[in-house]
Formats: sequence, structure tokens, C-alpha cells
Amino acid sequence: MHDQNIVVADHDKETISILSLFLTREGYQVAAADNGITALQLIHDIKPDLIILDTQLHGLDGMAVCKEVRKTSNVPIMFLSSDSKDEAIIHGLSIGADDYMTKPFSPSQLVARVKAHLRRQQHPHLNHQLLSFPGLEIDRSSYTVKVDGTLISLSCKEFDLLCHLAESPNKVFKLEHLYQLIWNSESFGDTRTLMVHISNLRKKIEKDPTNPRYILTVRGVGYKFSY
Repeated sequence: MHDQNIVVADHDKETISILSLFLTREGYQVAAADNGITALQLIHDIKPDLIILDTQLHGLDGMAVCKEVRKTSNVPIMFLSSDSKDEAIIHGLSIGADDYMTKPFSPSQLVARVKAHLRRQQHPHLNHQLLSFPGLEIDRSSYTVKVDGTLISLSCKEFDLLCHLAESPNKVFKLEHLYQLIWNSESFGDTRTLMVHISNLRKKIEKDPTNPRYILTVRGVGYKFSY
């Protein structure tokens, strides 16, 4: 049995039932809500290890709930949505979500992603080394990043991405390989989640995100860290 708590919020009661069934079978403790206001209250009271949000919640939509949670917490957040447009996915990830799955979805695939997020949350694969580069300092023991001496707030996934790239300067990481390293699962050909996180990371650590110094794109292949 797990001692990890998951809040599931979806406007569709059948989806809540399916998610609750599959997650409780895996031993997770599940608390459910069918509207955004109740979801926020549950999140405040339970302080869950992971949150699954429908973007179309009543009362307060999933995007608004995510923004509110991100004011005080880096808990992993997964979006579920019937909107598969690139714009919707990019927006969801840019406001702080760690993952975005579209409906209809595979419950077993969702559970696999839940496990990957929770494993990385518990065991972030960090050591006590300090990575220092001109203008950039990454402290893997305290999970902090400084740019020109200023502390920068990164999400867990952004920090993991930066660490993996910076550990091997000038090594080119293919998109699929980098996705597997960070999300610990197959991308199934959809690497938009990774690209949005790279974009968000650049906005936070690069002086000019359109002409990056640290995270470079290798066209047709992937990304590499340079300094």
C-alpha cells in the first residue's frame, strides 16, 4: 500500500469513478471533487502528493485551480482535457502543470505517468554537488538555481531538465531520450510537453530566450547545454 494522496478533480463523475478505481487498485489514497472550489479546499486540507485536474471544472476551472496551487506549492499537477489543440496544451504547461493528457485517455497509461511523477518527486536523483557555470549556479542538494546571484524559482520538472542537461555540457540529448529521462515514460511521439518546459526554462534562466546562451536547440535532433 502507498501512503501517497492524490486529489482527482473532474466535472464528469464517470471519469472520477474510473480514475479512483485504477488509482486505489495501485494503493493510492484518492480524494475526489467535481468542481474547482471543492478541489481547492481538498488540496488545502489534504496537501496531496499529486493532483489530477480536468481543465473544464465547474465553479473554478482547472487552469485557475492550477494557478492558485502554484502560488504556494510545487506538487505535481496533471491536466486531463478534451481539448487537444497545441495552444491549450502549451497554455496548460506554461502556467505550471507537469503533464497534460487528452480525453479519451488510457487509464493504465495515466497510472504509469502518475507513478513516474511520484517516483521523481520522492527520489529526484540529486546529489550534493554544486554545478557552477558563468552566471549560473545549480545546487542539487537544496534544489535551487541562481542566475547572476539571483534565486530563480523553477518547477520540479524544469529543475530536473536543467540538471540533466547541465550534467553533460555539449552532449546532445534526443527529444525522446530526454523525455524518458524526465518523465520516466514513453512520449508516444508527443514531445510537446518537453518543448514547452524547455521554453519556460529558457524564459527563466536566459537573458534573451530567443537567443539562448545555456540551452541550445540542435535542429532535427534535440537539445544540449552550453556555457
